[in-house]
Amino acid sequence: MKPASFLSGSLVFATSAAALSLGAPVDVRDAVSRIKAEGLTRSQVMDIAATLTDVHGARLTGSPGARAAGEYARAKLQEWGMANARLEPWPFGPGWSNERFWIRLVTPQPFPLLAYPRAWTPSTNGAVKGEAILITGQTPLDLEKFRGKLRGKFVVVEADPERPADESLPPRYGNADLAALAEPPLVAAVRPLRMSNERREFNLKRDELFVNEGALGAIEPSRFVRNGTVLVARSGARTPSDPALVPTIVMAIEHYGRIVRLLQLSVPVEIEMDAQNRVHTGTVDSFNVVAEIAGTDKKDDIVLLGAHLDSWHSGTGATDNAAGCAVMMEALRILKSTGLTLRRTVRVALWTGEEHGLLGSRAYVKDHIGDRTTMTLKPGHGAHTVYFNMDAGAGAIRGIYLQGNSAARPVFAEWLAPLAGLGATAVSTRDSTPGGSDHQSFDEIGVPGFQFIQDPGDYEDRTHTHHTNMDVYESLVGADLQKNAVIVAVLAYQAANREEGVPRKALPAPARGAGR
Repeated sequence: MKPASFLSGSLVFATSAAALSLGAPVDVRDAVSRIKAEGLTRSQVMDIAATLTDVHGARLTGSPGARAAGEYARAKLQEWGMANARLEPWPFGPGWSNERFWIRLVTPQPFPLLAYPRAWTPSTNGAVKGEAILITGQTPLDLEKFRGKLRGKFVVVEADPERPADESLPPRYGNADLAALAEPPLVAAVRPLRMSNERREFNLKRDELFVNEGALGAIEPSRFVRNGTVLVARSGARTPSDPALVPTIVMAIEHYGRIVRLLQLSVPVEIEMDAQNRVHTGTVDSFNVVAEIAGTDKKDDIVLLGAHLDSWHSGTGATDNAAGCAVMMEALRILKSTGLTLRRTVRVALWTGEEHGLLGSRAYVKDHIGDRTTMTLKPGHGAHTVYFNMDAGAGAIRGIYLQGNSAARPVFAEWLAPLAGLGATAVSTRDSTPGGSDHQSFDEIGVPGFQFIQDPGDYEDRTHTHHTNMDVYESLVGADLQKNAVIVAVLAYQAANREEGVPRKALPAPARGAGR
């Protein structure tokens, strides 16, 4: 515990009975103690996570599961006494869900196959049976040899997919790892292209050939994972401008490899499949779940907590990202239950459409904050003082990424000091790792938006749970999520009661073509 002299003048805390009677914020040490008592002994975070996953997973944007999860979250927030609990609509387009699916090898031996349909791909005409044919080649010209040979067949899309490494789970961060994160990277990180332009062009021509030739379905290998884990993280023809596809499924690499080897040995392979998918055209709107605790003298200013509610559809979206939603909801519940005074309004937002390009959070930004393409700003731009995002799995929070906002570093060093006992100490000016998430929707328009540093656990290393059929409740560690909710609540409390807002970076230039 830090001595009282450690606290800077940027936070005004009163501890006298008279001050407390006026509803002034309490000393941060007392606030942390009350937040810990509530969050570590009466936590509801795992109950929320179980409902979002076991009851309402998967939550693909636009699907009935996502809608039901949103209604549940809104009702739960309302039950806890949050103000203005609502679903804010934004335009998305038709949703999609799988209602029945199975696939099996018929010859040379009957055998059930482990696979999942890609989202927004069409249904089969009931149960269909046909021979498998292996597609080879690297250029569109190579595809010409398959013309006239694909009708009524299952196309196996490549002969030699990348084999995943057999890696164990990454360890939790040690002190040396956190210290390294606190320093600027020696070389700016550059994410490799997922696919070359040449390969993308080949795939487009290949998919067009499958449709035109009347193939029964396409079978793709799962990538980056093994031992029966299947990564399904791309969608099919979601919008009218997307090219059409045949029914397309992603198969566990072990079962995919067996089919490839049989075909390479010139052994005839027959497959039977039934995929019944539904496109939901009743509404073209998705939504964000929003609720808040009203502030006092600075109630027009907003401290925003967020995580994305949507998930991919082969698992139940536990680490990605029921964990984040449960933590953010629980953090708000803790603040409400403790009765701590909040000068600013603390709001939670659960986004949909994150997996399709941060669509929900960018819709919120456009509606409440400003237009990224023109940098025409609304009053909400100044009112949103900070956004905290959780979307790096279910690992313990160990600090925060500042997205290059070095001016905010001393603020967060101060705010995290009372949380050292919970393991959250690192303040890194780097951009978040892994990848991007909804905090970028705020950072890119000049609102301080931050992502937490989390222990990697089974979320990373391409990949153990992320976007897979194994992203389920069993991937969650209750003790970590309880501590995460306490950490978020403590940071939100301090952000709500700091006299000044969080320091900001310079406003970016307009970016034509960005935004919703």
